[in-house]
Amino acid sequence: MAGHAGIRRHPQTGARNVASPAITAPTVADAGWLCAATWPSPTTLRSTMSSMYCYQCQETIENEACTEVGVCGKDAETATLQDLLVWELKGLAYLAEEARDAGIVDEDAQVFVVESLFATITNVNFDPQWFEKQIQEALDLRRDLRERLEAEVGPIDDADLPEAATWEPEDTAAMYEKATPERIGVRATDDEDVRSLRELLTYGIKGIAAYAEHAHVLGEQKEEVFAFVQRGLAATLEDKSVEELIGLVLECGEVGVEVMETLDEAHTSTYGHPEPTEVDIGTRDRPGILVSGHDLKDLEELLEQTEGEGVDVYTHGEMLPAHAYPAFEEYDHFVGNYGNAWWQQHEEFEAFNGPVLMTTNCLVPPEDSYAPRTYTTGVVRFPGLPHVEDREGGDPKDFSALIEHAKETEPPEEIESGTVPNGFAHNAVLDRAEDIIEAIQAGDIRGFVVMGGCDGRHPERDYYTEMAESLPEDVIILTAGCAKYRYNKLDLGDIGGIPRVLDAGQCNDSYSLLKIALELRDALPVEDVNDLPIAYDIAWYEQKAVTVLLALLSQGVEGIRLGPTLPAFLSENVIDVLVEEFDIKPIDSVEADRDAILEELESSPLIDAPAAAD
Repeated sequence: MAGHAGIRRHPQTGARNVASPAITAPTVADAGWLCAATWPSPTTLRSTMSSMYCYQCQETIENEACTEVGVCGKDAETATLQDLLVWELKGLAYLAEEARDAGIVDEDAQVFVVESLFATITNVNFDPQWFEKQIQEALDLRRDLRERLEAEVGPIDDADLPEAATWEPEDTAAMYEKATPERIGVRATDDEDVRSLRELLTYGIKGIAAYAEHAHVLGEQKEEVFAFVQRGLAATLEDKSVEELIGLVLECGEVGVEVMETLDEAHTSTYGHPEPTEVDIGTRDRPGILVSGHDLKDLEELLEQTEGEGVDVYTHGEMLPAHAYPAFEEYDHFVGNYGNAWWQQHEEFEAFNGPVLMTTNCLVPPEDSYAPRTYTTGVVRFPGLPHVEDREGGDPKDFSALIEHAKETEPPEEIESGTVPNGFAHNAVLDRAEDIIEAIQAGDIRGFVVMGGCDGRHPERDYYTEMAESLPEDVIILTAGCAKYRYNKLDLGDIGGIPRVLDAGQCNDSYSLLKIALELRDALPVEDVNDLPIAYDIAWYEQKAVTVLLALLSQGVEGIRLGPTLPAFLSENVIDVLVEEFDIKPIDSVEADRDAILEELESSPLIDAPAAAD
């Protein structure tokens, strides 16, 4: 496989690590996407702080690591505190596993671990003071849990526990001294393959934590999910073999399916099953509030509090799918979607004119011009931005300050018009299963390409737009997550009334895509999901996408194309395992991948096969 300038390839697999030649470590002076006024002054950084080492997202510098400042806008102080918090959570989880063996389950600690992990996902929390507080709370929970455990089993020798379960800082300065990549971060593990698998497991668990937190807010949770989060974290502190870690990584995928199913149940039992919906992307002539992120509970409470206030509510990014839920149809002031994927928010938030509510990731460090009207809530934080506090005593969040702010602003500037289709989750698609099966067997539908996942700034993501445009008219795209914005506004037509882009929803709604595939497998004369005329061309960016990838692998899905780059945290040997066991492929040129995908679809044994009996 030939390479080209700016691309390094894995020597055995040809896997691309795309390095944009113009990209270097961003600084306050030269990072055009980052507002210098929002960047922490060097005088605020602790003298004991070391440089960072972060490679958990797709945009990490040169596809190796961010070592001075994150491409996401995260400074080294915050990055190392995030690492220290994750390390402390692993220590707390280790002790929680010991306590579980003794019949002690600390539910508060379980929820705390999940919430804290969510805060360490890319583009969620940029506030070092919040992380200081959270680390202290983790220490307090750990001390309390140990006291309860020792009351049950007797004194425990520190020598029998990993350092993360025993370390006690004298003061805040000691936290910063400890928080270095070599002591508690990525580089604390010497063996490259063990490090790679530990990080893969940790990032998969972070995605599980995000989905578990959303479900928990809506009153849905599974003890097995919380238990695995703790067991998986604890395992990263143990001397596990490569084989044992691979087993845990695959189990992580299975739990990923379970937690996405739980969140799907939470969403559909609360708001109804999504229905095919055309969502307006224009504007009205009233002040508006723009809601970004993923949290439907926040959206629900805001809609209730804005009713009759003369303010319209718009969605942004991954909140677009909210328009397909029947429960939100009653709100006349819930008017449409504004803008595109998360990475375009500088221009779009500026043009919106009204307040923006960030309920979860992805937050980009805001420009001064709109920062005062950018509100955070939940685990999202950024120094200096107004924050809507959490619910207390069963009461809803108080959005009154945000609503009053909105009344003082101009209506949004219209940046586009028309509608986009949405609401094709598993229930809506499977309602037409007979039509789909008949179309497949009649040759009207050649197959499906799953193009879900994340969007991002990487220039090679144009690949997904070009792929959507180049696929023939008898191929349907299944999507979920913000990757949709690369093609959901293209006029790709339909096949017998079935739109050629079926958007299942948010990234967690990748569960819908998997459920559709499994249901079709059971309804058709195939035994293996890989025999279906479905190809997978996935885009990734952050840790929830890692969870989705592992979920697909856990269900036996093979031949996934992954782009725009393979993760920097995967060692060459781990890549080899993924290639050998699951035939994971890096994306190539649009033309080469399109031709290969069509060949895969046409090789399905379903071509000209009769339907299975009911």
